[in-house]
Amino acid sequence: MEPIKAYPLAWPVGWKRTEPVMRRRAQFGKSQGVYRDGQLAYKTKGEISVADAVARCGAELRRMRVSEEGTVISTNLKLRLDGLPRSDQRRPDDPGAAVYWVDRSSAAKRCMAIDRYDLVEHNLAAIAATLDAMRAIERHGGAEILDRAFTGFTALPAPTMGQKPWRQVFGFKDGDEVSPTRLEAAWRALRSAAHPDKGGSPEAFQGLQQAYEAGCRELGNPP
Repeated sequence: MEPIKAYPLAWPVGWKRTEPVMRRRAQFGKSQGVYRDGQLAYKTKGEISVADAVARCGAELRRMRVSEEGTVISTNLKLRLDGLPRSDQRRPDDPGAAVYWVDRSSAAKRCMAIDRYDLVEHNLAAIAATLDAMRAIERHGGAEILDRAFTGFTALPAPTMGQKPWRQVFGFKDGDEVSPTRLEAAWRALRSAAHPDKGGSPEAFQGLQQAYEAGCRELGNPP
């Protein structure tokens, strides 16, 4: 299984996508303290930035005692030198965000992904807020319940064809904008050649079908 990539967005297998027309603007803001002579005078609110949202996700993971090793914040934003999403760039068409980490007790790979908002930073802030809400279960004595809840966020391996991700199977490059229609056209073009009756093999045909289904799920268009 290939490692999870921070760029482009590695949407978790089997997670439904939000239709673009259904996405909306969130209400996540940035509270900033204004100090005078070392004393807090008042707080101002402004737009949350990508850096703010990334910091919130990191803070929540640290509160969960999650190690930075094996943790990936994945979006369609190009990366800074430290491997985290960069702020100063054009907003991507797909604003989804996913966070992957390793559970400290079971060593299981976990993930949390949200794409219901139209800005990457708002989806990242939503992930941070969700992690905080779930962590409250533990604070109130529900450690076992929390563990069961997070079990549902296990990061599953993607179906592959010869160990290739679906984008590679169909010849798409990282960062390519792929629509369900474009994926279907690529699938139909390869399907005939892979069919056992046309000189292909059952394994190749099944692998192609698995790759197509994986791509459909990621694009929010289940086959």
